[in-house]
Amino acid sequence: MSLKEIRQFTAVQLAEKIKHREISVTEGVQASLEQIRDAEPEIHSYVTVEEEGALQQAAEIQKKLDRGELDSILAGVPMAVKDNLCTEGLRTTCSSRILENFVPTYTAEAVLNLQKAGAVILGKTNMDEFAMGSTTETSAFGITRNPWNRDHVPGGSSGGSCAAVAAQECFYALGSDTGGSIRQPGAFCGVTGIKPTYGTVSRYGLIAYGSSLDQIGPIAKDVTDCAAILEMAASWDKKDSTSLNRKDTDFTSGLKNGVKGMKIGIPGDYLGEGLNGEIREAVLAAAKELEKQGALVEEFDLSLVEYAIPAYYVIACAEASSNLARFDGVKYGYRSREYEGLHQMYRKSRSEGFGAEVKRRIMLGSFVLSSGYYDAYYLKALRTKALIKQAFDQAFEKYDVILGPTTPSTAPEIGKSLCDPLKMYLGDIYTVSANLAGLPAMTVPCGLDKKGLPMGLQFMGGCFQEKKILQAAYAFEQNRR
Repeated sequence: MSLKEIRQFTAVQLAEKIKHREISVTEGVQASLEQIRDAEPEIHSYVTVEEEGALQQAAEIQKKLDRGELDSILAGVPMAVKDNLCTEGLRTTCSSRILENFVPTYTAEAVLNLQKAGAVILGKTNMDEFAMGSTTETSAFGITRNPWNRDHVPGGSSGGSCAAVAAQECFYALGSDTGGSIRQPGAFCGVTGIKPTYGTVSRYGLIAYGSSLDQIGPIAKDVTDCAAILEMAASWDKKDSTSLNRKDTDFTSGLKNGVKGMKIGIPGDYLGEGLNGEIREAVLAAAKELEKQGALVEEFDLSLVEYAIPAYYVIACAEASSNLARFDGVKYGYRSREYEGLHQMYRKSRSEGFGAEVKRRIMLGSFVLSSGYYDAYYLKALRTKALIKQAFDQAFEKYDVILGPTTPSTAPEIGKSLCDPLKMYLGDIYTVSANLAGLPAMTVPCGLDKKGLPMGLQFMGGCFQEKKILQAAYAFEQNRR
């Protein structure tokens, strides 16, 4: 079997081939490394590629499989890791100059869980600096391009992970999602990604942006892969105070149950002004398809949608200004070479080490947390967050799943978004609510627009209802094919 043929498999399919000795772990890794060598000069999905290390991991995992010591549904499959997840002995930069040479002494719990299941780490993927952005253009190490059209962005902040999966440079990847950073680039790159319920996957080892919003999740070729990866990555972790001890993480168990009798709601607010017409048609066509399969689909009013973006950015920037205070040039990371005194060292190190978008969000966050504006902005945003959660709770009393677009448009051209930050922020309008409410949500490809760019369909569920959205997404995916 050729390396090109191997790359066509999904992660679960490749694992099956490896299990039955039809393909070796090394062959699977070589298939990805060959594509990385061919595609990276144009796509630039990776910040760091660990070619020698990946081949060593492959040999070790093959030995364990031969001895019968590994029996997971993903054993031997090559993956990529977003560069804000710590990996022991492997550079972790957050795509920022301030962490350019940082090598962690420990591995993030989610990554460790997958390694225990037999994953092979190929390298660390490019991202918006400290996950702040929606295009993967704010990286200190250069932009990532969309594999579908090199003149367009892949989305962000997990743009490198999504582009790597779309370009077949890995079989799956991990990303982080603070306001849509898995789902938005997933939609732009035509891949599948899921953000689980807050606390399902340990955040230990994830370099924080907005601690109350961040959640790690998988990016893959299809729904089955996402369910299998999430099943392996999820765990209770005493090192993460927000980690949940769930007993219902067998996410692959109900994939094929179908949607007959399932109640699906479409917020009318999501289909109004600002939504690309082709995406609206694709969402409505998906709704009709699910109706054909026996689901009950109807539109409803979801209040407070217009307040999600301002509430999100106030909270996220406030938490970012606090989380990023640790990068001061003292303990680790970048330090300015020329300074006089401690305070100048702080100022120059942070001014030189952080990029423009990170500085903007730190300043916004510091402003809303300042004594004169804390009540007017930050506390008000927290109250709005609680009301948004309440609105979704009420919706999920009636509906099993909420269906809608993932993004208001397809991937913009490179350079078109950064010149208008407000427009870029508004691009998260359909995704941020899930983070504010701590809900699970995922994106699935639902066709191409007239330019040949992918469109994404979003499924959202109530707390701990990943199985329902995976079930609905799987039903749609199978019939779309």
